[in-house]
Amino acid sequence: MATDVTGEAETGPLRLEFDRSVKMEFRGSAISSDGGLVLYRELDDTLGLSDMAAGPLSDMRTGLNGRHRLPSFLRQSVFSRLAGYEDVNDADRLCRDPVMRQLVSSRAIKDGAASASAMGRFETEMLAQPGNLAALVDLPGRWIDAVHDKRPPTFITLDMDSSESPVHGDQEGSAWNGHFQKKCLHPLFVFN
Repeated sequence: MATDVTGEAETGPLRLEFDRSVKMEFRGSAISSDGGLVLYRELDDTLGLSDMAAGPLSDMRTGLNGRHRLPSFLRQSVFSRLAGYEDVNDADRLCRDPVMRQLVSSRAIKDGAASASAMGRFETEMLAQPGNLAALVDLPGRWIDAVHDKRPPTFITLDMDSSESPVHGDQEGSAWNGHFQKKCLHPLFVFN
């Protein structure tokens, strides 16, 4: 692969499976800070994570005038967090961003992604419904199962960590801890 001094490749661009119209190529003069998110979208499509997450969620909207489907809202919410946008305040700018529109859905490419007000309603009203909260709690386990179905693990790593909780007095279960030089509760947590 030959390159010039600006780092631009002379070979053809990389094409993505989920949308063959998207090309990825390095051009030093036109870099998008959110371009790396297309790899997350590729992983999402390969494993079906957004569709799996949206499946058990209920859409409480009535009528036929909803511009965005539930998986699109979910993708925009997740991908904007992955890009470092911690809340929906930037959604009005992101709804016009070409990379975000590619990530959200084919409909968003043409019409734009969801606005800040639409994302706010999605996150505070739709996701906050008791049934949707229960589905979201169950989601990490379902995602792990989906990954294991594609590629079963040959071993499982358990990460055991402790936590130090200082106490003031003689609470049940507390003991002197020489490392922390104080009396505390010292529970152990195991994560897979």
